[in-house]
Amino acid sequence: GYKPDQIQWKETKSAERENALSRGDVDFIAASYSITPARQQKVDFAGPYLLAHQDVLIRADDAAIKSPSDLNSKKLCSVTGSTSAQNVHDKLAPKAQLQQYPTYSACLTGLQNKAIDALTTDDSILAGYASQAAFKGKFKLGGFKMTNENYGIGVKKGSDLKAKINTALEAMVSDGSWKTAVDKNFGPANYKNEPAPKIGNIVS
Repeated sequence: GYKPDQIQWKETKSAERENALSRGDVDFIAASYSITPARQQKVDFAGPYLLAHQDVLIRADDAAIKSPSDLNSKKLCSVTGSTSAQNVHDKLAPKAQLQQYPTYSACLTGLQNKAIDALTTDDSILAGYASQAAFKGKFKLGGFKMTNENYGIGVKKGSDLKAKINTALEAMVSDGSWKTAVDKNFGPANYKNEPAPKIGNIVS
């Protein structure tokens, strides 16, 4: 392991992740980084460490949205550049009114003041926002599980860090710290997480 003062944090934009790893700008990337065949051609992944799903966040008192099809005619928010809302529109709710906001925080404000009806992205991200003190009790997850998102930790192709990180992930599951982290970060949003995935097992 490493002490906090041995770690240098660097922010990496989503579109730049593979390039940052390939150039050696960063040693590994830990984020909501879904393992996909296209990305696996460019970088290696440790994990997966979490199986997430695309979902929606709605107001806690909303009883009208019970399934993806209920999003038809509703105002559905996602952040600019994300494909989440478009996926719902194309596959599940063709009459949903897509709204693009610059940030998830802007979507949450719109959801709170009823400018929009739902926000869509991965359930783990939504649960994290809903768990924040400022929003506690105001929102709920739809629980729709519209896609499978296998979160991994990206490393440069051929890096020996992959095996080291996998060993650390397995230790976190076996000693209970994985479950503790999930409960602490997602629990207040009533997030029903999947069990810890087996290393190397990608759910399609």
